[in-house]
Amino acid sequence: MTDATPRFLTARWIHLAMLNYEVDPAILQPFVPDGTRLDSWQGRTFASMVGFQFRRTRLFGIPIPFHMNFDEVNLRFYVRRETPDGVRRGVVFIKEIVPRAAIAWVARAAYNEQYVAHRMRHFDRLDPQTGGQVVYEWKHGGRWNRLALHTQGTSYLADGDAEESFISEHHWGYARQRDATTVEFQVEHPRWKLWRGARPELDVDVEALYGPEFCEPLSAAPSSSFLAAGSDVTVHRGRALETVNPD
Repeated sequence: MTDATPRFLTARWIHLAMLNYEVDPAILQPFVPDGTRLDSWQGRTFASMVGFQFRRTRLFGIPIPFHMNFDEVNLRFYVRRETPDGVRRGVVFIKEIVPRAAIAWVARAAYNEQYVAHRMRHFDRLDPQTGGQVVYEWKHGGRWNRLALHTQGTSYLADGDAEESFISEHHWGYARQRDATTVEFQVEHPRWKLWRGARPELDVDVEALYGPEFCEPLSAAPSSSFLAAGSDVTVHRGRALETVNPD
């Protein structure tokens, strides 16, 4: 289903490094927006650290000079919403890091997303057939924080009921607003080609960036990791939900 709202942003997302952590639902519940409920895969609740690159970014079809190509790192988790048209599976962001203050300002103004701006850089050595390595780093607290992933094997498309599909195939976003209402927006993209992850790295000041409740789950080894090749993406304008929390 395609959202009836206009396009807000178009871009190409590439080299999505996804480190996925099993998290106690009680930690995530306070962040669940009204009108949605926590989503789980085989009874397990996840949060993911995701690093990726924006390319050819346009707002309302207009390229913004010096703001078309940039990195993002985010911490997100997964929710679902029941609608007359079926279940909408979506993501909620704890925090999103980008390198430019103007990008963070636009996202906060448009969706009340938890964007912050820090100096960023990335390194990648990826072969279209065999994969390789990708590293995302951002400066915070006087040091470089780091998310990195090697890949192994050849690329593949995950089965529809696989954990990788659960993580990567959420096509809706939900954001709690300052008045406690919820905005819903659609994110359109095709299924992504994936590589299995190896030697995932996460070196982050978790407490300062995300809060003390995330220290324990993000200090453990990730439950899974993989790299998504990415694709062209369309993000639609958000709209407010009228539904109250189903729980």
